[in-house]
Amino acid sequence: MAEERSLRQVLERIGAPVADHRPWPRHTVDRAGWLSLAGMLRERPDWGLLGLWGEPDRVHAALRDEGDGEAGGAVAVVSLPCPDGRFPSLSAARPAAIRLERAAHDLFGLVAEGLEDTRPWLDHGRWEVARPLAAEPGPGQPPRPYPFLTSEGEGLHQIPVGPVHAGIIEPGHFRFTANGETVVRLEERLGYVHKGIEGLMRGRPAGEAARLAARISGDSTVAHSLAFARAVEAALDVEIPERAVWLRALMAELERLANHLGDIGAICNDAAFAFLLAELGRLREAVLRAADACFGHRLMMDRVVPGGVRQDLAPGGVETLRALVAELRRRVPPLVAVYDGKTSLQDRTVGTGIVGPELARRFGAGGHVGRASGRGLDARRSPGYPPYHRLEFQVPVLTEGDVNARVWIRIREVEQSLSLVEQILDRMPGPPQGLDGSAPVPLAALPDGRGGEGMALVESFRGEILTWVRVAPDGTVDRCHVRDPSWFQWPLLEAAIEGNIVADFPLCNKSFNCSYSGHDL
Repeated sequence: MAEERSLRQVLERIGAPVADHRPWPRHTVDRAGWLSLAGMLRERPDWGLLGLWGEPDRVHAALRDEGDGEAGGAVAVVSLPCPDGRFPSLSAARPAAIRLERAAHDLFGLVAEGLEDTRPWLDHGRWEVARPLAAEPGPGQPPRPYPFLTSEGEGLHQIPVGPVHAGIIEPGHFRFTANGETVVRLEERLGYVHKGIEGLMRGRPAGEAARLAARISGDSTVAHSLAFARAVEAALDVEIPERAVWLRALMAELERLANHLGDIGAICNDAAFAFLLAELGRLREAVLRAADACFGHRLMMDRVVPGGVRQDLAPGGVETLRALVAELRRRVPPLVAVYDGKTSLQDRTVGTGIVGPELARRFGAGGHVGRASGRGLDARRSPGYPPYHRLEFQVPVLTEGDVNARVWIRIREVEQSLSLVEQILDRMPGPPQGLDGSAPVPLAALPDGRGGEGMALVESFRGEILTWVRVAPDGTVDRCHVRDPSWFQWPLLEAAIEGNIVADFPLCNKSFNCSYSGHDL
């Protein structure tokens, strides 16, 4: 019986293991095996979809058995050769696969059989070539009308917003169907800032490709760099210096602090309460200045690289960060009290933009969106990666699923990150010194002549990033796929706004703060 088997047991039965795939196994299945797996996904809600991506001649899906006894669930990758460019769609069992399968068609020409929504997703008819990552790309296709989904009924009207917005956000089109002020449907169209990063990485040395990974989404540059670095290190079976492990976590928590503080203020600003935006903006600036003083860059871009880190903590950095933690511990609680005590704010955030737990589970949402809707997954803890298994922290979870819950998840995560920064400073090993007294940057060299495949799951401030990479024996990237958490959160924004008024959309949108650039890649 399928329910008696774990994911890995099933894959071992229906698939053939692939060598040199680390740290989790990858199995190749035939079409019958893929169909069998698709059927099991309908029966096993505890098998979550982590990602789906293509290659010219095959498709891959990363799955997590959340019911497995292994801490955080067992992770595995399953692959299906597609000699005819077709594969059975997984979207009926996992709706989060819909946009991923549409993207696989646009990039590789792979056809997902049974996929109901076959509209182009990333290719807007502006590319010079069609199917740019396929074995044989075709000529670019001219722009075609994009038929938005329809809603019919008396009094319904449409409101188009974007892709160019009044503020400084990135481009994305939102098509509202409303009855008076009430939204009955929202449909997003994304892909306007597709950069072709996965294609640009091909053939580049891992160290050079890391610079592209760092630019996938600027506000998550540390997390994306960490995911890429860990995937490469897994592929090449590289162990990095111990101090680098701790420095990476330190940078990741600073990045989380800066973004959460900024987002809390921005949400309040969209509820017409600019005071908290100003005050929390000052605190976010304090974090960015501390990061600059400690690592020479406000966003810490290009500091995390395969093999370790490119820059150690600057002299005086420990004292700078301890002072920062003390300042935030002194100034954040009074601002939280203001948020919690303002009736005008609570009126806008409580009960607004609700995402139910079942919907969050079906789309595999993580980060503050998932945790505000009852999903307690956090890649730092499950499956986990160092040094977090040696640190004490809580993963806050709420079930209300509204804007207010997403604000409170961020507040609790700020508190946890402050504790983590302190713990890291207390426990991080000092810089190793050579015989001459010098302290080299903790960076290990990548081995020559060794290839392999690796995958990493890293917790960004938005949620779980998946990065999969195949490194050729010459050290260049043969194939890399990145799944930003926004892929699984954007569809939930469409659901969150239904039944709310149009004027609440900015509030809902900011409480998600999905990444355009991270999604479009």
